[in-house]
Amino acid sequence: MQLPVKFGLQKKESHTGWEPHKDSDLSMRTVSTPSPALILPPHSSPGVLNGSSTSSSTFGTETIAMVHTPPTSLTHPQRSLRQPRDQQGAPIDILPDHAFLQIFTHLATNQLCQCARVCRRWYNLAWDPRLWRTIRLMGDVLHVDRALRVLTRRLCQDTPNVCLTLETVVVSGCRRLTDRGLYTVAQCCPELRHLEMAGCYNVSNEAVFEVVSRCPNLEHLDVSGCSKVTCISLTQDVSVKLSPLHGQQISIRYLDMTDCFALEDEGLHTIAAHCTQLTHLYLRRCVRLTDEGLRFLVIYCPSVRELSVSDCRFISDFGLREIAKLEGRLRYLSIAHCGRITDVGVRYIAKYCNRLRYLNARGCEGLTDHGVEHLAKNCLKLKSLDIGKCPLVSDAGLEQLALNSFNLKRLSLKSCESITGRGLQVVAANCFDLQLLNVQDCDVPLEALRFVKRHCKRCVIEHTNPAFF
Repeated sequence: MQLPVKFGLQKKESHTGWEPHKDSDLSMRTVSTPSPALILPPHSSPGVLNGSSTSSSTFGTETIAMVHTPPTSLTHPQRSLRQPRDQQGAPIDILPDHAFLQIFTHLATNQLCQCARVCRRWYNLAWDPRLWRTIRLMGDVLHVDRALRVLTRRLCQDTPNVCLTLETVVVSGCRRLTDRGLYTVAQCCPELRHLEMAGCYNVSNEAVFEVVSRCPNLEHLDVSGCSKVTCISLTQDVSVKLSPLHGQQISIRYLDMTDCFALEDEGLHTIAAHCTQLTHLYLRRCVRLTDEGLRFLVIYCPSVRELSVSDCRFISDFGLREIAKLEGRLRYLSIAHCGRITDVGVRYIAKYCNRLRYLNARGCEGLTDHGVEHLAKNCLKLKSLDIGKCPLVSDAGLEQLALNSFNLKRLSLKSCESITGRGLQVVAANCFDLQLLNVQDCDVPLEALRFVKRHCKRCVIEHTNPAFF
């Protein structure tokens, strides 16, 4: 295969900015492709493609973005078949275009950029709009702001300033992402539906507001670990133009704000008022939230199906009373390590949320056999239950669970010091569909583990008994 011809723009140290290389064709700038050097960490090699290493240059400790024109080589499979064997192209060139597109759908963003530099045919295929519904960038030292700017500029080639095909952007773990990168996404990607930027702690509220205001179809937003994000709202300019019910204009259904430590009740109030279509909300380790914030959530977002307030230490039984107002819509609830929750709050959930499928109450030390009994008798569709580190739960609670929860598939009893072999045997004899049982750090005899294995053939047992294998 003929090696690609490389063109580029090189950055000088002078203040004149970007100047054309002597071999560059200025007329080809609008159809250039980002170099893999732009979207790979500067310390890692982008790899060698067809014997020629990909081009990158460094300025100080940073990788300089090289923008390349499409290769001038052109492969003609039909013509190559009539040529002598020693002059024919590579066998892969015989594949039809649709086969290449199918292969390219499995490549990451940086790999697609590498393929675009092989030859002109690959260039045209690699930039097929159907392959660019998603941009996925990863790396601690990645210049993600610059990468987003260059990629969106290339994708806007046919529709100036707008990427009509891009629906998903994943930049999780890109710690160098800043508001500048998010502004690029907001301005160029009006059809964005899915945005993940977990761990990007340099982004602020203003940039997030810009994205949700300019991307009306955004449904999935992951800002977990973005410690500066304390709210989700429309920009002030957009809010003024809308009616008092403008909160309904934000179409976010999935919101993950795990580890957003600065989130408070007032911020959750604003989120609930603007994101009324929420169905999945995760607030793990949002340690400043209280029961009052959950009251706002239930008022504005009655469609919530999955909710996590794990490790929110100020959430108590009053908060569970508010959550119980979601009634049969609630399917998933995590209240792990909420030390103020007792049987009273669990009783509210059991009574009103009778379609609950998943409950994580690990570390709720106020939960007893009475709370487990209420769950077992009311939540008959319960499939997964975690009551690990609940020292007041004993065999009596397990017996009630076994006699009522026939659909139970996953049960965690880790570090439940009051559990014995008798309780496990009752569970195994009634819950035939059990697939996972965690009894780590529980004082259960070997015979009980063997009994579980005989009656629950498909069950994986997690244990700390060295004699059982």
